[in-house]
Amino acid sequence: MTPSPAHGLEVLAFGPHPDDVELFCGGLMARMASLGYRTGIIDMTRGEKSSRGTPETRAAETEAASRVLGLTVRENLGLPDAWIHPWAGFDAPEAERAKAAPVTRVVEVLRRLRPELVVVPWEHERHPDHEATSALVTRALFFAAVRRFETESDLEPFTPRQVLYYPLRHLAEPSVIVDVTESYERKREAIHCYASQVQPRPDAPQTLVGSPLSVSSLEARDRFYGAHIGVAYGEPYVLRETPGLADPVDHFRRNTFARPLFFPPRR
Repeated sequence: MTPSPAHGLEVLAFGPHPDDVELFCGGLMARMASLGYRTGIIDMTRGEKSSRGTPETRAAETEAASRVLGLTVRENLGLPDAWIHPWAGFDAPEAERAKAAPVTRVVEVLRRLRPELVVVPWEHERHPDHEATSALVTRALFFAAVRRFETESDLEPFTPRQVLYYPLRHLAEPSVIVDVTESYERKREAIHCYASQVQPRPDAPQTLVGSPLSVSSLEARDRFYGAHIGVAYGEPYVLRETPGLADPVDHFRRNTFARPLFFPPRR
């Protein structure tokens, strides 16, 4: 990926709550940082509705996980947990929409950080905030390029090079699988920074992410997708657009993997 003066960060991922990016695309983020790319995460909420821990605990865990992943930037938009809405604020008077609509805050982030690659939750999920985040960021990606879409800050319109969508609990047929074998120990370490959320405890409320098999099931998922490309661990991503290749020989020469152990379904 050739750096461009029109871009800032190389990779920016959006997570509905602190820990979502670590759980589902932490390998990608750690790998990109290890290659020297500037990476960042935008958390939409502070996870204040979580059945476990406190916002203060989660903030400290987030800081520790960010160090493990080698992030350049981490910010929290402070949207209300459980109340993320893609069209919130659009019914406000036009003069107030720049402040009232969460989509304008995401547009401002995109225009300010100008990432080459944006990573967004996939649209199908069990948690309503996850689906809402996918829709909200997708709308913001469109409006970030619209010159007359106004925000509080006077920033130039922006379009990233590419957008990757990451599946969470719902399995999706991937467009690409990223080899995260080299960075997998850092992914594990970042996930376990969130002890209040992922550590099984008999004295804490039962949650999906805190259940005994939760983290191991995610590791099994990453092993399964890794087997698709013949590596130990892989993370799946979905593209909404068909990618183009200027030089297929060079592309596949630089992205050669062992014989896969699993194959996609026949269409």
